Amino acid sequence: MSSLSITNYGDLCTMKKLAVVLIACMFVLPTAFGQSGSMDQLYKLKDAKTRSISPENFTGEKGKGGMATLEEGNAAHAARELGQKWKVNPYIYIEPGETVTLAEMDGPGIINHIWMTPVGDYRLMIFRFYWDDEETPSIEVPVGDFYAAGWGQGNEPEITSLAVCVNPRSGLNFYWQMPFRKKCKITMENMGEKRASLYYQVDYSLEEVKKDTPYFHAQFRRSNPLPDKEDFTILDGVKGKGNYVGTYLAHGANSGGWWGEGEIKFFMDGDTEFPTICGTGEEDYFCGSYGYEERMLKDGTYSYSSFTSPYTGFHHIPFKGEQRRFGQYRWHVLDPVRFEEDLRITIQCIGWQSEGRYLPLQDDMASVAYWYQLEPHAPFPALPEKDKLTISRK
Repeated sequence: MSSLSITNYGDLCTMKKLAVVLIACMFVLPTAFGQSGSMDQLYKLKDAKTRSISPENFTGEKGKGGMATLEEGNAAHAARELGQKWKVNPYIYIEPGETVTLAEMDGPGIINHIWMTPVGDYRLMIFRFYWDDEETPSIEVPVGDFYAAGWGQGNEPEITSLAVCVNPRSGLNFYWQMPFRKKCKITMENMGEKRASLYYQVDYSLEEVKKDTPYFHAQFRRSNPLPDKEDFTILDGVKGKGNYVGTYLAHGANSGGWWGEGEIKFFMDGDTEFPTICGTGEEDYFCGSYGYEERMLKDGTYSYSSFTSPYTGFHHIPFKGEQRRFGQYRWHVLDPVRFEEDLRITIQCIGWQSEGRYLPLQDDMASVAYWYQLEPHAPFPALPEKDKLTISRK
């Protein structure tokens, strides 16, 4: 056999091995992500009951869906010739200043998927989750940022990842599994000045949840502009044991030039001045490189190469103003950051200046931190005031 033949045979073997790995990933990776998300488990019977809450069944009760009458439904005008059972109440309204309960369910159970299409100011529609009658929420995030779409209605990216999918135009999907033992309550507040509307569906299963199962948490933070030479805090004050599983960062560059040299740092289990985990740059942490192929075009605007993948993604929001806007996500599905006692996460905001020197920036930084931990959790810091949440339209 010639050396060429041997090389080709080796290449063939390599390709076969790669194919085996890819096929295995189709089955193994979902298992790593969720409790029962693997396709090779679908045929197996399980002691669980599937339920779903939406405006067509607010309680999720068995056999209680699609019962709204024309007198009750928000879409009564469209269904007036058809009547009950014909999409009479597929959405709700949330008035300015109002907080509504979207779902309330008794456990034990697991939320497996949430879909929604909000119509309103995403930054002023606040999503909150309460586990087991707790007084302070374990999730408190503006709805757009919760789904890694923080730059508002009409600026939604297309995201195809394991944890979050954003489908044209505003099909927002959340697949992080969220177990609860006694009870779950989900609310949304409309802090805006106009009435908002919301299509939504919460898919969950009633099933056993082990006593040592941690609960899902998500926290929003924003600083605009970031104070000079200060790190941006993504998460702080977490006490207890858990797994950090994801970061979304909406970064608005307030000046020209490159903006993503800053290092992310994970301080855990007693770290003080120096962290245990220190990244090498913002775009590096989100698994990109070389400025996402940043290019300045002839008209003075910037161009980038956006991408979306199962665990990481980046998108550039084209905008007419001077400020450039970006969204980045990183899901720690196969590499969760495990902490035993406490956790704090910061990221620097750095660009370049003359003579190859770093330049501290004062950009618009907004983040969502996602993690699991055993309860109780430490109270969250107060959300920014309304005018500190709003996205500038300049």
